[in-house]
Amino acid sequence: MKCMKCGADAVKGFTTDVTDLGNCLIIVRNVPCYKCEECAEVIYTGDTIRKLEAIIEQAKKALSDIAVVDYGKYAA
Repeated sequence: MKCMKCGADAVKGFTTDVTDLGNCLIIVRNVPCYKCEECAEVIYTGDTIRKLEAIIEQAKKALSDIAVVDYGKYAA
């Protein structure tokens, strides 16, 4: 996969996604992604984005100041 920002190669990896809802931070660890080897841009597949959105919606229901979620436990 090529980076959309700089055009360099992006390789499979994992990252931590942070979503700021204003009154709460939702941190999702171990999210599969592609990372650019040059500029470190993180690229998610469409499937990963859909699963992240579902995880964030679940975390909103249990709203607290900070929610830390492991992607692998909730994406299945």
